[in-house]
Amino acid sequence: MRLAQVVRPKHPMNLVVTGALAALGALSYPVGLWWFGVWSPKRGLGLVFGILAALAFVFEMGYPLRRPKAFPLFTAKVWLQAHVYLGALAFVGVLVHCGFSWPHGKFGWCLWLLAAWTTLTGLMGVWLQKWIPAALAEGLRVEALYERIPELVTGLRDEADKLMREAGEALVGFYRREVRASLERTQPSWAFVLDVRAGQQRALEPLRRIAAFVEAEDRPRLEDLIAIVTEKRELDAQRSLQWVLRAWLRLHVPFAGILMALLFVHVFAWLWY
Repeated sequence: MRLAQVVRPKHPMNLVVTGALAALGALSYPVGLWWFGVWSPKRGLGLVFGILAALAFVFEMGYPLRRPKAFPLFTAKVWLQAHVYLGALAFVGVLVHCGFSWPHGKFGWCLWLLAAWTTLTGLMGVWLQKWIPAALAEGLRVEALYERIPELVTGLRDEADKLMREAGEALVGFYRREVRASLERTQPSWAFVLDVRAGQQRALEPLRRIAAFVEAEDRPRLEDLIAIVTEKRELDAQRSLQWVLRAWLRLHVPFAGILMALLFVHVFAWLWY
């Protein structure tokens, strides 16, 4: 799969509009600095962008509440587009609010770092949710639910054991030494994230080499064993990629919740004082 296919936006106009708004927001800083002579997050345009960023983050937290019927944006697709692009604009608003300078104080740093982390992990999630399903559909023949993969792997091991019961000594010995351990459990790997067939040819090479040393009647069993090992590796790839998607949620959602909690404290403190 080509990288260009993954990074290409589904709706280019949304990207163009977001880029234009981000550029206008960034341009507001030098304009405001020139017009007012000073930039402060507590007043003027600095305060305006802080309010806009806060409202955008509040809207972002409404994404899990889009069901039923995706109200008020009508479809889940529109919600997702709004969630992604408005989230990016919210962080631009934070940068303009701060006057493109580092925050002051521990609380300011916490807010800034959480906003940056939430934005970056959100963009990473966009890439993962476009890359992984496409990679699975394009590179693998096996489809499986995450929870059922260990059970399916156990079934493949049992199938291989049964296949070897009537095999010759050479094939059985090879199976016990080189193959069976790899069928015991799932073997996830980060390599599958970039290539769902990572290491497959290397894993199958010993099976192909042993073909010259097994008896003729064992050749069909060897082919069946190759198919079992191939399916097992595809289940490993499925497990790895689906785990990455689940792990990404733990990197994004909890920190977004903490950001919102601290944002409310920040707004309350500004109103109170």
